[in-house]
Amino acid sequence: MNVEPSATMRKLEPDVCLICGTRNPDLAIQCGVCFAPMAVVRDAIAQEREPEIVSVVGESNVGKTVYLGVLLDMLAQRAGDFKAIPKGAYSVDLQQTVISHLAHRMFPPKTPMEANSWYWAYYQVLHRALNRWVDLVMPDMAGESLAAEVQSPQTFRVVHSLLNKSSGMLLLCDAAQAANGATQPDFFGMKMLSYIDSVLGVGRDQRINTPIAVVLCKADHCPECFDDPEAFVEANLNRVWNLCENRFANVAFFAASVVGSLGYAYDEKNEEATAVPLHTALCGILEPFEWIVQQL
Repeated sequence: MNVEPSATMRKLEPDVCLICGTRNPDLAIQCGVCFAPMAVVRDAIAQEREPEIVSVVGESNVGKTVYLGVLLDMLAQRAGDFKAIPKGAYSVDLQQTVISHLAHRMFPPKTPMEANSWYWAYYQVLHRALNRWVDLVMPDMAGESLAAEVQSPQTFRVVHSLLNKSSGMLLLCDAAQAANGATQPDFFGMKMLSYIDSVLGVGRDQRINTPIAVVLCKADHCPECFDDPEAFVEANLNRVWNLCENRFANVAFFAASVVGSLGYAYDEKNEEATAVPLHTALCGILEPFEWIVQQL
């Protein structure tokens, strides 16, 4: 594998965090400020190439962890036109957790709010059709942390730093709730996009060029999403659609689903029903990521 060093790569230092730029003690495991793994910058130095950051954002329970874990596993198995190599064993942890849980008909545990407990993945990805290698850093951020940062900026500095340095973003929205008339996915998506607008800070007469893929998750509950995702967003997430039209110049809409069918296990003691993924039926997982890579 031959990977050419980036001509525009800034000088990276092994003790300076790639995400927030904080200088840390030698051999620190995590950044003392934003808790990003220092292994990311050290692996980037070894590759002589500054990685691109792709952020996956969305509200709690929308399916970010499952989506990202399944996506990484597909890339590792050479899905579509891709070939991917994890840089560091820590990059495999997320996909292993997700795939292992799904194989045992369970959803993975919720991502903790604490940034020092998040999964991070650093992958070197080849798009064979484009004959192009890109190095991608993809963290699994907790939906509660995103919501807290959107509501009170600088609550989670790592979120602000990540989005500010992201080369592309995937905004996950709950299509099942939206199809049933719930307004929460629309309002959260609007808040998230408004926050991104403020972080990237372009003028009022300009539109943001950072590629953003709006992904309709749990689309198996409303298959019409797959026919025309943009029309679905315009009809059911109209606030999100209008903001994309007004402020973002590079947006595409996709529908995706992981679970083929759900069952429910009832706990009589706690009187709670737990969703059980009976089998997986992957659809539309790779397309949003492929579009992002094509825009980089």
